[in-house]
Amino acid sequence: MRGKKAETKEKVPKVQTAEGDKTAQAETVYRRRFDRHLDELRWLYMELYDNGSMFAELCDHLHRFYEERAKELKKTDAEREKHPDWYKGSDMLGMMLYIDNFAGNMQGVQEKLSYIKSCNVNYIHLMPFLDTPKGRSDGGYAVADFRKVQPALGDMDDLESLTAACRKEGISVCMDFVMNHTSEDHEWAKRARAGEGEYMSRYFFFDNDVIPAEYEKTVPQVFPTTAPGNFTWLPEAGHYVMTSFYPYQWDLNYKNPRVFNEMMYNFLYLANRGIDIMRIDAVPYIWKELHTRCRNLKQVHTIVRMMRMIGEIVCPGVLLLGEVVMEPEKVVPYFGTLEKPECHMLYNVTTMATTWHTVATRDVRLLKRQLDIVNSLPKEYVFLNYLRCHDDIGWGLDYDTLRLWGFEERSHKQYLNNYFQGYEGESVSRGELYNADPVSGDARFCGTTASMCGVEKAGFEQDKEAMERAVRRDVALHAYMFMQSGIPVLYSGDEVGQVNDYSYKDDPDKAADSRYLHRGKMDWKLTEQISDQESVAGQIFGQLDRLEKIRRSSQAFTVEADARTLTTGDDSVLGIGRVYKEEEILGIFNFSEYNKEVSVDGVKGTYTDMITGEQVSPENIPLPAYGFCYLAGKKK
Repeated sequence: MRGKKAETKEKVPKVQTAEGDKTAQAETVYRRRFDRHLDELRWLYMELYDNGSMFAELCDHLHRFYEERAKELKKTDAEREKHPDWYKGSDMLGMMLYIDNFAGNMQGVQEKLSYIKSCNVNYIHLMPFLDTPKGRSDGGYAVADFRKVQPALGDMDDLESLTAACRKEGISVCMDFVMNHTSEDHEWAKRARAGEGEYMSRYFFFDNDVIPAEYEKTVPQVFPTTAPGNFTWLPEAGHYVMTSFYPYQWDLNYKNPRVFNEMMYNFLYLANRGIDIMRIDAVPYIWKELHTRCRNLKQVHTIVRMMRMIGEIVCPGVLLLGEVVMEPEKVVPYFGTLEKPECHMLYNVTTMATTWHTVATRDVRLLKRQLDIVNSLPKEYVFLNYLRCHDDIGWGLDYDTLRLWGFEERSHKQYLNNYFQGYEGESVSRGELYNADPVSGDARFCGTTASMCGVEKAGFEQDKEAMERAVRRDVALHAYMFMQSGIPVLYSGDEVGQVNDYSYKDDPDKAADSRYLHRGKMDWKLTEQISDQESVAGQIFGQLDRLEKIRRSSQAFTVEADARTLTTGDDSVLGIGRVYKEEEILGIFNFSEYNKEVSVDGVKGTYTDMITGEQVSPENIPLPAYGFCYLAGKKK
């Protein structure tokens, strides 16, 4: 991010105090934030674009968006500036949901806020809801208009009403901000297809295949089975256009400062609708450079750093959540540095995949190694942890390490996919493959947490004993997730053990995409059973409720706590210890189908089981199959 400092003649907004003391005070706040970031923001912008007039335009617009920001949002900004660690407490619990599947539309979600609060959730991720074309939406990630809600879900007024209601209830709202591409139905794309040079320059257009062929030599394909190649030929336009994900998603050209400016204006427009967390989709892909992999280039970090500063100037209460699908130690650069931060939070994708590897192998060694890496990172780095989400599971594991233990990559991926389909390893899981490649043998997996834990199979077979084990496994995995460092996030329906929904096969727009297997409509009949401890939904909901309240009540679950893995003497039993000041909690998790009795190395004394209240010695811990325990003690 170094470069020659450029002289610019950008217009710096002047303080205007004519409207009274409140306006003057607001302008003073803005000036303080703007002045703090101006030099670095100008330096980075000019290093990337060398365009003073575009930078001056950006500065003008930042001030305009600040003026347009509602008083209530500015009040929230001020509170969060005073308490910048507001999102790092042990009370943070997220839930991701599709608006239509969860409650029909935004008004429906607003009506369900009391249920969301009953789940102890104070952060909801509304899956993509901006306008997308029917049949070519990629689940909402092909955006046709960044300032319009899908009509079936509501409009921008409904969004503002929902975010205001959430704010009143102490619930933060997250949305997806798709920066890498637009839909081919976006206004820019339509005008580019029509041959308007101004708009063609906002994408990657080529009138022959020479340069596209050069890109193809070094750029890997994201979905080789569904989108062969990174370019799509447009016969009516006589040009190729870069489409890294799907042919109907056109990659934006961030070498054009107009693209950066306009996307930042979209970002601020959405932030001003009351959004608290912006999930930046596909962050590593944003910058493209010939003769590179077009992944994780240094210019990406410049863009994200500028985005962070823009947010801190206009809407400092808004967090950036980066979607970076790599191992924890490799995603760390997207946090930036403590002096020059980028994303506030990142997904812990690899640990999620490693968790399911551990379920299938009953071997915790790789997971323990993964957690050790995460625990060694600075506490300022906050990860979002989850068992399942809207997407498939890709088996991007640490195969260099697995190979040392006798696991070969291709055969192990095959085993994992067979296991979770229920074909191998005495599996009770049910699910389907996604993007299976018969040549490489690679594939991803789809299924809900409950179905992968055996709830679907046990229910179908009416096997009471098998259901008891499935529920125990489901709850234990959530208990383990709550022990990880960071913020736990539930996928809507997991709190009541919702299983796979195979009805997607009857919808022509969804049938080809097996991810809809775990994106089924919320079964509200299950929520009617949450007080019935004889029901599966009631058992899972009740036990998760207890765990969530335990987590909320203890400072040892905060991001600031010291975390470490423990040695249990058994490769099928994972141990995690968390310490904050004098408070210590041990979490012990049995990933096998056998009852166990383990001892935690180096830990002595008496601990209290936080669920049963019984006194337990860490030198003699009994665990049922797929069982776990939380043990509380005082730091020695």
